[in-house]
Amino acid sequence: MSATLPRAAHNRTRAPRWERRKESRPAELIAAALELFVEHGFAATRLDEIAARAGVSKGTLYLYFESKEDLFKAVIRENLVPLLADFQHSLEAIDEPATDSLARFLRTWWDCFGATRLAGIAKLILSEAAHFPDLARFFHDEVIARNDALLASIVQRGVARGELRPIDPRAACQFWLAPLVLKAIWSNSFDALYPPQTRLSPAQFLDAHIEFVLASARTAP
Repeated sequence: MSATLPRAAHNRTRAPRWERRKESRPAELIAAALELFVEHGFAATRLDEIAARAGVSKGTLYLYFESKEDLFKAVIRENLVPLLADFQHSLEAIDEPATDSLARFLRTWWDCFGATRLAGIAKLILSEAAHFPDLARFFHDEVIARNDALLASIVQRGVARGELRPIDPRAACQFWLAPLVLKAIWSNSFDALYPPQTRLSPAQFLDAHIEFVLASARTAP
């Protein structure tokens, strides 16, 4: 006996195309907002531009987000916060030497943030924090503080096991992450001004930086 459903039944099991389109609109608006925030900055980006890039009207955008600030927060929550949560889970699930965790943390940070369009958010926050302190504080609480806590937990575990020398976790977070943030901003700002053969590639930079971090963090043999 055929197991196929009548056409009417098929239609009932799938939402109409316009309903599926409606469900995808928040994600489309968030993706468009990320692109424009990175391209133009927060202040210069207009809501009607975001709506147009997402293929909807400005009125439709207001059905999902009350303001540009709300849309910026959604960009952070949908793109950055899950990355930190996923990596925290992986750290908790894998029992490995602290040096391996450090190297994996730095490579994951670069692969998921520094080497992607999301790196433009770091440049945006640094350039516009003074004008939008509430958004800067939100970014700090949702991303920077969580990121630092994750790295600090690796340091603390390594010190407790005798795998790392005594290190101030707060200082380590700034010493080890600031060069990566600067490289991400540099790659989004200045690399295009220099011939490719004169640039230090992200892979070369990352390898050298991880080597430096591990050499400074290990306990003396």
